[in-house]
Amino acid sequence: MSTDELESWLKEESSESSGWQKGGGDGDGETIGHESGRKIVTILQKNPGKDPEKYDDEDIQHMRRVVAYCKRHLAQEEKAKKDPESKSAKSLQNWGHNPQKS
Repeated sequence: MSTDELESWLKEESSESSGWQKGGGDGDGETIGHESGRKIVTILQKNPGKDPEKYDDEDIQHMRRVVAYCKRHLAQEEKAKKDPESKSAKSLQNWGHNPQKS
């Protein structure tokens, strides 16, 4: 997903309806994936040219988490590709990956 696509997705109410809640899951907080999406937007906005020298260690660590999450969940859940309204698909989008485009 592009920075604009991800930023737009994260503003949608449906982006908040899937994933694990931070801090215990009482349903009132931001999900881990939604928070990850916000971090991805920040990383992409501060380095729009994707110059490898401009990423700091925290950026690289987070992007490795994103790649691992998407790879793991795409391998496990074919439903995300078939049903854009599934929790799996919404969760992957929070992590910056639109399964409908892969």
